[in-house]
Amino acid sequence: MTIIASIIVVTILSLLLIALVKEDRKGNVALTAVIFNVILSSSLAIPALKGQMFEHFFYGGLVFGNIALRIDALSGWFILLMNFTVLTSILYGKSYMSHYKNQSVSLSIHYISFILNHFAMIGIYCLQNSFAFLCVWEIMAISSFLLIIFEHHKIQTLKAGINYLIQSHISIIFMTIGFVWVNSFTNSFDFNAITKYSASVSPAVSFVLFLFFFIGFAIKAGFVPFHTWLPYAHPAAPAHVSGMMSGVLIKLGIYGILRMILLIKGDYLVMGYFILSLSVITGVYGVILAIIQHNIKKLLAYHSIENIGIIGIGIGLGCIGLGLNNSYLAFAGFAGAMLHTLNHSLFKSLLFYVSGTIYQAAHTLDIERLGGLIKKMPQTAALFLIAALAISGLPPFNGFISEFLMYSGLFKGILGGELSVTAFLVYAIFGLVIIGGMAMLCFTKAFGIIFLGNERHTLPATVTEPEFGKLLPKYMIAAMIIFIGVFPQFIVSVVAPVADLFIGKTTNFIPPQEFIRTLQSVSLAAVVFILLSLTIFWIRRIKTKSVQIVLQPTWSCGYVAPTARLQYTANSFVRSFRKLIHPLLMMNKKEEVLSGVFPKPIHSETHPYDRVELVLIDIPLLHLKGFIGRFKFLQNGNPQFYILYGVLFIFIILTFPLLLNAVDYVIELIKQI
Repeated sequence: MTIIASIIVVTILSLLLIALVKEDRKGNVALTAVIFNVILSSSLAIPALKGQMFEHFFYGGLVFGNIALRIDALSGWFILLMNFTVLTSILYGKSYMSHYKNQSVSLSIHYISFILNHFAMIGIYCLQNSFAFLCVWEIMAISSFLLIIFEHHKIQTLKAGINYLIQSHISIIFMTIGFVWVNSFTNSFDFNAITKYSASVSPAVSFVLFLFFFIGFAIKAGFVPFHTWLPYAHPAAPAHVSGMMSGVLIKLGIYGILRMILLIKGDYLVMGYFILSLSVITGVYGVILAIIQHNIKKLLAYHSIENIGIIGIGIGLGCIGLGLNNSYLAFAGFAGAMLHTLNHSLFKSLLFYVSGTIYQAAHTLDIERLGGLIKKMPQTAALFLIAALAISGLPPFNGFISEFLMYSGLFKGILGGELSVTAFLVYAIFGLVIIGGMAMLCFTKAFGIIFLGNERHTLPATVTEPEFGKLLPKYMIAAMIIFIGVFPQFIVSVVAPVADLFIGKTTNFIPPQEFIRTLQSVSLAAVVFILLSLTIFWIRRIKTKSVQIVLQPTWSCGYVAPTARLQYTANSFVRSFRKLIHPLLMMNKKEEVLSGVFPKPIHSETHPYDRVELVLIDIPLLHLKGFIGRFKFLQNGNPQFYILYGVLFIFIILTFPLLLNAVDYVIELIKQI
């Protein structure tokens, strides 16, 4: 309990200091507070991963009752991966925010919100009292909103922030319904009451209860069709906040789903089929929309949806394994899901940090306006490439390890499953294959258009590598990506105790050494191939160093006026793909028409839009606005009417108790008759 109290004290003191110190020291205070809270919370999480569960109860008054603090292996895993990303976020953010000078008030609110957000996430992973959990979740939602709207002078940023805040509270409504449902039958706010209640009802009722919690947490995670806030919030926020949101904030939803699977006793096979089906749709739909984006951060935001789908496939696979009493299937699913949660937090935060560096150097996030950045920012290009290869699931990087786990579980499940199970697993395999292939297409486009070729538009002369403060956290993440990919046996052994929570320690399931050796062999083979390629490149460079190179223009069929605009654009690169999936998309095209004998230069651009957002958000809102508009006459500007409204309200308040008494009196008379 001393550690928890210390975290609270550090948080309160840092909030006060940020409000008092000078502008250039606010970032240092925030960094110090994050480091202290990372060390303190990790000191509880590491023993929990080793099986030493932390549990403490304290009295929260008449409102909260007994509040349970529990940190098991699941909480410990999420705390550790969250702490690493938050640490790299504040390290990068401290340098990133130095560009926003003379904004003392905004910076104070930003850093205060950052520390509160970290504190709230720690609380979410520790608290197992539903009322206290919802209060801390609210702190997380509001602090995230304030982080998103840092550039509140931009209308689009404010809209994105408000959109996020509204959908966050819709998420809270679903969670509240689930908690109130359980409390009404058990009279307890403790999470263990969920287990007792679900074990006492039919599997159908348990599944409905699970659905309420799933929808609440799925909104936060970004599952389709609950994802519509995410592509707006991520691009609107500062780059380090985008990295933290994608890396760990949306993983709160994954944690909540996993926690409910642990607590709710029901038909795991049905849960698994449901989660697996929705996750494949989420992954495929997310990567389809990512491919056609022109804004770097929006492209990455849709890839967050894609990777949430991959994590969901692992969770669904794990549930199916539980339903079939197949320990290998359950382990591969849950271990793969949790490992991919870590992997995604690494490569996605790195990609967002790189996008922030590009934005501050080139002053644009439009891929169509970039090009040739590898010549001016070689380290940034190399870091982006590492993260792009990792997110595509290629060895020897970390994304390959978690996806290989899932593939092994899927193929193993097909060999011994029934026809219905086999059909779902084949469906998931096709989904993973399509997601992986399209991810490679997307990042080939992104890396090629941004870093290769020539400038498509004139870039600022100041485009250079960023300072060391921005490069350090990126190299920390890149090192983790490579370490996990090259030494998978270590990370699999760390995640095994977390998977044991689901499959049960009584099974004493140990991942087959053959599986570990296969992972190691593939990763080492990829490392050897990369080293061999680099060696050949180095030898070639040494051999050609003394050779005089003469640069001359290439023959171009007599065309003597080359221009960078003849290069592939991001749009033309994926044109064939876009035409192939056109029925699934909404493409708004703006194009000028050629006219005259000597036509002027024309301009053409496409703007993709999310069809799910149109159906589920835009059209219902349009009808709601139309319905509310019918009552505009009430707001007619006449003070006499407003006074009348007040009088009517007071009259209703005074007469309402009398009406209730009259109803009770009539009911009593009816009973007597």
